[in-house]
Amino acid sequence: MLQGIQDIVNILNNALWSYVLIFLLIFVGSYFTIRTNFVQIRMFKEMFKLLTEGVTKATKSDNKNSVSSFQAFCISLASRVGTGNLAGVAIAIAIGGPGAVFWMWMIALVGGGSSFVESTLAQIYKIKDENGYYRGGPAYYMEKALGARWMGILFSVLITLCFGLVFNSVQANTISLAFNEAFGLDRLHVGIAVTALTSLVIFGGVKRIAKVAEMIVPIMATSYVLIAIVVILMNIQMVPSIFVLIVKSAFGMNQVVGAGVSMALLQGIKRGLFSNEAGMGSAPNAVATAEVTHPVKQGLIQTLGVFTDTLLICSATAFMILISGVYKNGDMTGIQLTQNALSSQVGAWGNTFIAI
Repeated sequence: MLQGIQDIVNILNNALWSYVLIFLLIFVGSYFTIRTNFVQIRMFKEMFKLLTEGVTKATKSDNKNSVSSFQAFCISLASRVGTGNLAGVAIAIAIGGPGAVFWMWMIALVGGGSSFVESTLAQIYKIKDENGYYRGGPAYYMEKALGARWMGILFSVLITLCFGLVFNSVQANTISLAFNEAFGLDRLHVGIAVTALTSLVIFGGVKRIAKVAEMIVPIMATSYVLIAIVVILMNIQMVPSIFVLIVKSAFGMNQVVGAGVSMALLQGIKRGLFSNEAGMGSAPNAVATAEVTHPVKQGLIQTLGVFTDTLLICSATAFMILISGVYKNGDMTGIQLTQNALSSQVGAWGNTFIAI
């Protein structure tokens, strides 16, 4: 019985994730990119300016229940950064080869258009509840802008199941694997600890989530990128050849680990979408909690989040793995591959760093 259910889930998952969702998100991202006249590229400089404003002055509003644009950025970045950046990139390279990295970059550029639109809409159609907190997201603009309340309800149910059960399970599974690899800890005990720590944050409401994300996300992301830069500088002579390897592998001119162009393309797109979540409707829920002077400002800041996730953090993982060469043996994948890649360059403490 259970095996039969699992087979059905696998079939549906493969059909939706490998065909329907990928092509739909690419189409929508391309459409929004063209309709906004490539806003994610044209307004790139403005994104940094707005993010800086969000750090230096949280908000001009006297509403103590709102969160700043920078806090909303950190919350959404916290949802983007994680398994996809550390384990997803490793899986993409292990299965699709170095060429998968190129297609991850491409999907980030296209996804920037989707992120801009969905985040701006979240700000336009947000509401203030009876406690003075802002709330909004795809379900709200499906109802208010499209007049399709049924669609908003369906989205709410699906995203609750997806993020409440599935995505959290993937994250917890990766954390437990990483701590098992680094410290030999029992994975069940790690899961219980993660649940307890997460509960302390989320049951404090959006303000506590914002404060914790504001403290943790910049530190963790920055430290990870800095470690990657150290590894790259240690192997600076390899960087040009790594770039060449990525591009050649993406177009089938240099195949490794048996991966063809289609596999590199598929894995790059799938892991890129899973990592940056552009167009998936998750980030806008956090975006709507922010109070900004214009909806487009938050749309641009969230677009920067997509680039930060994929072009910066995913690239950091990819370069460490490709420099180390550990992906070639085929014995490891996921988070353990990333751990071994870093450890091969900086020593055994790399396992601990990745786990934390």
